[in-house]
Amino acid sequence: MKQREHKYGLRTVATIEAAKGMLAVAVAVLLLSLAHKDLYEIADHITDALHIDPDGRLSNMLFTAADKATEKGLWVFAFAVIAYAAVRFTEAYGLWHAREWAEWFALLSGALYLPWEIIAIIHHPDWIRWGILIINLMIILYMAELRFEVFWGKREEKVEAAQQSEKPQP
Repeated sequence: MKQREHKYGLRTVATIEAAKGMLAVAVAVLLLSLAHKDLYEIADHITDALHIDPDGRLSNMLFTAADKATEKGLWVFAFAVIAYAAVRFTEAYGLWHAREWAEWFALLSGALYLPWEIIAIIHHPDWIRWGILIINLMIILYMAELRFEVFWGKREEKVEAAQQSEKPQP
């Protein structure tokens, strides 16, 4: 029974990682679609469409980014985002197939994001940042539980017990 629960848990985390990868691919496609456009004009349309104060901080950041962006910079950033997506897809594959390396990778990569997520909440607390932090903490704790089960030898016992219970009785 426990082995089956881990299968579903790992696949849930794999789905989250694959979703991150798909979101990254969408961002990369968006960046590449902007490569040949007038970014200042696009920023102007965005501020108009979203009714953002033209003299506000958000619009200033948007116009500054549009001014500084180059076609080469967009391509470089898009390829970096694609590399990030490839890492997320690789992790998702490994978790889906219950690979030990993927469990370690999920644990370590999730832990690396924690300080940045905490800093983001300190500076700009909102429900999205809190939600991301809570989901990440749940994944880290789950992966730590799996790794400690292996360390203490409990996971192998559970796997063997599950395999024994699935064998047909004579």
